[in-house]
Amino acid sequence: MSSFLYFRLFFTEVCHNPLVHGLLPSSFRSSSQLSGSHGPGFAKLNRRDGAGGWSPLSSDKYQWLEVDLGERTQITAVATQGRYGSSDWLTAYLLMFSDTGHNWRQYRQEDGIGAFPGNNNADSVIQHKLQHHVITRYVRLIPLDWNPNGRIGLRLETYGCPHDSDVLSFDGRSSLLFRLSPQPRQTTKESISVTFKTLRNSGMLLHAEGQNEHSLTLELEKGKLLLLLRKGWSSSLDSQHLVSLGSMLDDQHWHHVWVEHHSTHLNFTVDKSTLWVQIPQKFTHWDYDQMSVGAEHSLGSQRSARSLRNFHGCLENLVYNSVNLIDLAKQRDQRVIVKGNVTFTCTEPVSVSMTFTSHQSFLWLPGVKEPSSGDVLVGLQFRTWNKVGLLLTFDLPKQGGAVWLYLSKARLHFLIHKTGRAPLELDVGSALSDGQWHSVEMISRRGHLSVSVDGDEGAAAHASPSFLITTGGPLFFGGCPPEESSQQCVNPFKSFQGCMRLLTIDNIPVDLIMVQQRLMGNYSHLQIDMCGIIDRCSPSHCEHGGSCSQSWSTFHCNCSGTGYSGATCHSSIYEQSCEAYKHKGNTSGYYYIDVDGSGPIRPQLIFCNMTEDKTWIVIQHSNAELTRVRPAPGKTRHTAHFDYSSGEEQLAAIISQSEHCEQELTYHCRKSRLNTPDGPPLSWWVGGPGTGQMQTYWDGASPDVRRCACGLQGKCVDPKHFCNCDADHTEWANDSGLLTHKETLPVRSLVLGDIQRPGSEGAYRVGHLRCHGDKNVWNAAYFDKETSYLHFPTFHGELSADISFYFKTTSPSGVFLENLGIKDFIRIELSSSTEVLFSFDVGNGPLEVRVTAGFPLDDNRWHRVRAERNVREASLRLDELPAATQEAPADGHIHLQLNSQLFIGGTASRQKGFRGCIRSLQMNGITLDLEERAKITPGVEAGCPGYCSSYGSLCQNQGRCVERPNSFSCDCGPSAYTGAFCEREVSASFKSGTSVSYTFKEQVVSDLNKSSSSTLPSSIYSDATLRAENISLSFRTIQSPALLLYVGSHLKEYLALLLNKYDRLEVRYRLDGSKDAEILRSKVRNLANGKLHAVTISRLADSVSLQIDRNSKEDFNLSTDVEFNGIRSLVVGRVQDSGGMGLDLELSRLASLGFTGCLSAILFNSISPLKAALLNSQTSPVTVSGPLVQSMCGSSSANSYTAETTHHLSGQSGSVERGQPLVNAIRSDSAMIGGVIAVVIFVTASALAITARILYRRKGTCPSQDTKTVKTEDSPELPFSSQTSTQNGPSENQKEFYI
Repeated sequence: MSSFLYFRLFFTEVCHNPLVHGLLPSSFRSSSQLSGSHGPGFAKLNRRDGAGGWSPLSSDKYQWLEVDLGERTQITAVATQGRYGSSDWLTAYLLMFSDTGHNWRQYRQEDGIGAFPGNNNADSVIQHKLQHHVITRYVRLIPLDWNPNGRIGLRLETYGCPHDSDVLSFDGRSSLLFRLSPQPRQTTKESISVTFKTLRNSGMLLHAEGQNEHSLTLELEKGKLLLLLRKGWSSSLDSQHLVSLGSMLDDQHWHHVWVEHHSTHLNFTVDKSTLWVQIPQKFTHWDYDQMSVGAEHSLGSQRSARSLRNFHGCLENLVYNSVNLIDLAKQRDQRVIVKGNVTFTCTEPVSVSMTFTSHQSFLWLPGVKEPSSGDVLVGLQFRTWNKVGLLLTFDLPKQGGAVWLYLSKARLHFLIHKTGRAPLELDVGSALSDGQWHSVEMISRRGHLSVSVDGDEGAAAHASPSFLITTGGPLFFGGCPPEESSQQCVNPFKSFQGCMRLLTIDNIPVDLIMVQQRLMGNYSHLQIDMCGIIDRCSPSHCEHGGSCSQSWSTFHCNCSGTGYSGATCHSSIYEQSCEAYKHKGNTSGYYYIDVDGSGPIRPQLIFCNMTEDKTWIVIQHSNAELTRVRPAPGKTRHTAHFDYSSGEEQLAAIISQSEHCEQELTYHCRKSRLNTPDGPPLSWWVGGPGTGQMQTYWDGASPDVRRCACGLQGKCVDPKHFCNCDADHTEWANDSGLLTHKETLPVRSLVLGDIQRPGSEGAYRVGHLRCHGDKNVWNAAYFDKETSYLHFPTFHGELSADISFYFKTTSPSGVFLENLGIKDFIRIELSSSTEVLFSFDVGNGPLEVRVTAGFPLDDNRWHRVRAERNVREASLRLDELPAATQEAPADGHIHLQLNSQLFIGGTASRQKGFRGCIRSLQMNGITLDLEERAKITPGVEAGCPGYCSSYGSLCQNQGRCVERPNSFSCDCGPSAYTGAFCEREVSASFKSGTSVSYTFKEQVVSDLNKSSSSTLPSSIYSDATLRAENISLSFRTIQSPALLLYVGSHLKEYLALLLNKYDRLEVRYRLDGSKDAEILRSKVRNLANGKLHAVTISRLADSVSLQIDRNSKEDFNLSTDVEFNGIRSLVVGRVQDSGGMGLDLELSRLASLGFTGCLSAILFNSISPLKAALLNSQTSPVTVSGPLVQSMCGSSSANSYTAETTHHLSGQSGSVERGQPLVNAIRSDSAMIGGVIAVVIFVTASALAITARILYRRKGTCPSQDTKTVKTEDSPELPFSSQTSTQNGPSENQKEFYI
């Protein structure tokens, strides 16, 4: 705890003396009094004098009671009581304070709440300790509500203690210069503290500098306090460090500033906000020897290049390293130089502002009947956050017109409508909704009209109307009275919300205190003698770099480009792992991964490999190439460093939440040892979190042994050593393998120390880091009773909370989670079989957000719930239904304060518990380990099987979903496709001599029967007979005629699929060997056009249906037999023994020609011949002859050149759903250009390489050269592959180092 905070807490405990009870009646004032015995002087706590307290003449919200404490005093608590022996008491009030009796400021609690709860009877005392103390002379209470059966009645007391202070007043031309004593070097903490008040939005508070050109500046700029650390007088970014804090500090109220400097950081505090600032090394020591206050002065010759305004206002208790500098000035210490008129009292100008709080606010003032000069002059100052609003309107008397002065799009507009004339409009200024004070002046003089903003520093607009502008009638500021009012006022614009001051009419200032006392004009919903504007963006509630903008009543966060969404940019739009992307149906590619969800770690682009059953996340580094190392003069070791594409925090998080991580480490050696038998290691690598630690194990050994895998297995080339390389042979050897101990990953550097000897050589490769298995996605628990639950520590989501999880159940209701506080709570529950309810209370009363589904939620399928609560709104989303939202009160409590345990699957009362499964529960980006907690909790089981009912649809192309204990997989066996979701077609390019023949066996035929139609009776199943077929394939060719597929039998029966010479598809059935084949011709034309075409054929007995692409299905009937007997083989491509197949002459000739083109995704019932030939040739009864090349020719996008796939959200706009990937691909027309460019680049690069090689051979080898590209012809003795392993990615070149 800092000394400053400790002082405040300690001081609050002892500073609690009653302050009002001893005051004279003259210290009390009020807006009015019911009678002499109800006067404000009787409003002392527990007193029964007079009528027993204060009561105003009328009970409304414009009444107030004020107490003058005589001097500035520390206030720590306030207490209220009703009027003695009556029915009069307050139930709610506002607390205001002021140093001068003007320019009041409203006290607000930590959550921005202004109202204090009052009494519930006339006698009890209700005391409120202030969350932060107030230093003030005047205290004012404004009743908000009171007993409905009585009237306003009040007795009060305030508690606190005297406030000691030393004050300086600067007039904008004066200043002080202090000579300081530099602190010794061993000082670990230094500090500056000061309190200030001013009406000017810019000015320099203080500037400290030292002989080494270090300087510190505290400067007010546009109402914000800037802290600038600088080295020298340059304005470059490298020589300075700038931070800002606070807002609207030009309100003529005291603001406390405290800068506490530690060795590597500083704490910068303005009022209640503290900023922790990491500072560069060059600014870590303060050795200031002078400080100028109120203006910048330098004892040396150098001055800042910045133009700084002098400070105009008051400073209090300026302390530098425990030295009271103002006291030194009072004592006329010789170390202090006074310049100009500096006084030791705070001289404050009286400034009366007014606040237009709502759309019903207005101020009516009488106009000037006869202007003294015949001119019209109206002036005012305003500040607001709203871009629109009426500032002033008045009628043109006797002329049938009106004038409006208003804001639109943050510009000032002046509009005159006059009967029978075209409207006259002027506009001037810009960005006038920035919360700063802006002055406006409208002058009409001798036919000339001018409207100006911000005087000489702003802009003006001019016009010359042909009619006279006068203000003889009333003037309305901010808005108009209600329509039922007798006062005539028309406002076609929105009302003004903000502050105004310094109103002048005909060059005469308006006395707003007279207005407040109802002695002049009229008003409604107006707060006079205060400016109640609030900066809702200071501090900003926008997270993750979102930009904050605001209006009078709310704020808005712009999340564009941040990677986050929601009202406060809290929730990540990206998934937390490759596993999560995969199980949304995505394929391999680059994805933005946000490992901690709504946490502080930024999302990064990472490659996800989803081609295998496991989902690999691949984190690349700077050098995964095979790199050769040789001796070089003067060097004894070679060190390689690896820089990873992911940041340190993300690396650590990915490794931690993955089930398995691995990294290839390969070392090829010739007379290059890793270890010596007894001495220290000759080579090692550094790995692990942070900067890593030295590791001496290799290729699959354990971290606690200095060995390689061959040493553990007893298989090293020399049994005397524990690594192959340690044998020190002149022949090439290697120690290669995978590093799998997560605590030692990733590999950060590699040190090779035995390369300096003659004949020593080595080559190393460090692969990319690969991890699989997201422990968060499948972390689940099963709750089998309504009384069972899991409990965790209290959830901390004071300002922002996001919760997401999956559930499945057969129960119609139950509580998913609950966390309670003293009054606050948060709960998510299944309130009915079709509704999820998110409810919470942060002190404003319970708030509920509901989502109702049009389908049952107790269907034992997985459903996803995402809830978020922040200071602006609460939202709830169920599955992919639209989110339901509920806005938070504009000025309500915002902190969620919980203190009980977090209950999952139940409640503290053990009622309304949840029965079913909860999975992947994350709260503010952190996954709760349900499985570990369930293992030690009765009534709850770890894990929850049963995923295929929800995710089985992800298995495509007849792939079967297979349950796993904690996930699922897709079995692509019965499919012609492969891949994690059976999404990748198996395609091959065929030449005329290519043949793939699949031989049927009896069991296969039986399986074919079963897969062909499940509706056939069992009596038709035969080991050699088919009564039905389902055939599908895709092809691409320009050959016609051409045989696509042939199925033959032992009985000279066959089925053939071909393209005839007219480019049409034919299906030929010969199911009776004694008869000619029946030919079924499709009507679809032009199929040999080089484009991809999909064909499906289905036969059941004599009924045959055929469909090509998306054309209409064509139906046929066979007239001969319905049984396909004795089937023997299926052939695609060239039929090698067409004569022995019993083919007719035409088909035999066609079969011998073979097929040239692409065949893809061939499926004959459950048999995929291409898949068997290309992927399972060792275990399948398939024979391949001729060239067969697997390709992507069967892909519908094979005609296009597809760029590297990147999945992301683009600007979070348009109709793209959150988390939906976009493919960044180049279109086909661009592909041709890209292909030409690629060929040109390749030819050019080849020519340059040949030229360089010739020059290199002529020049000879340079001993000092560190690297060169290794080619196999340069070093034919290299016994290992020069190609990088497939896990590290394609096309990685070797490098060679000489050390």
